[in-house]
Amino acid sequence: MRSLSAYDFQRSTTEFMAILIKSAAEIEKMRISGIALRKVHEAVKSVVRAGVTTMDLERAAEAKVAELGAKAAFKGYHGYPAVLCTSVNEEVIHGIPSERRTLREGDVVSVDCGVIVDGYYSDCAVTYPVGKLSPAVAKLLRVTEASLYAAIDKAVVGGRLFDISHAVQSMCEKEGYGIVREFVGHGIGKSMHEDPQVPNFGDPGKGPRLKAGMVLAIEPMINAGTAEVKVLEDGWTAITTDGSVSAHFEHTVAITNDGPVILTL
Repeated sequence: MRSLSAYDFQRSTTEFMAILIKSAAEIEKMRISGIALRKVHEAVKSVVRAGVTTMDLERAAEAKVAELGAKAAFKGYHGYPAVLCTSVNEEVIHGIPSERRTLREGDVVSVDCGVIVDGYYSDCAVTYPVGKLSPAVAKLLRVTEASLYAAIDKAVVGGRLFDISHAVQSMCEKEGYGIVREFVGHGIGKSMHEDPQVPNFGDPGKGPRLKAGMVLAIEPMINAGTAEVKVLEDGWTAITTDGSVSAHFEHTVAITNDGPVILTL
């Protein structure tokens, strides 16, 4: 839920505000939040099929969040009206659940969700297939998800932030895909969005040094066609300008002395 202006990117490569370091106890709380969020995703995944609406997914998520005693992180955030972001096909991110949007065979729906447990946030996105996909769309999902894990592998003590960014860029651009630049990953903890911003493009070996205790929401947003996006009149939904399909995968990841730990796995 964060856009990246040219100014912000310049700041993110030079100044960087304070990047908060979490204690082991805080990371454990975030892990518990991440487990709850994974259960929400499992509830949503069980509903995804042709013929359901994106509002059906929203209802499943809202019920699971309540059952777990968690708090929905997105609903009310800067006025956002829902628990989930449900972005279908050419919608990149921030699609608003609707009774009017029915999923069809061959669609993809990117489900982005965050929860708060005991004051700590977790954030995770998965692009789910609706039935059987075309080979081209299935490949987009595979490559995008693989780029997320390649990026996570770079989230190590002593590395640089843009090592993470470059891992996504190099894998996806090799396939001819567009790397969304207007929206980025982010630090996360007691707030949904903390420094640093984590773009999906950048030069390796640059950016702040990675330290144990940093927690990042790493989230490749990759388009089958152009990298260009635009926001619709609802003020939230971002779509590809050429109508190409987009994929979005995200995990909340802690950097530790023992390597990266995925808190939303």
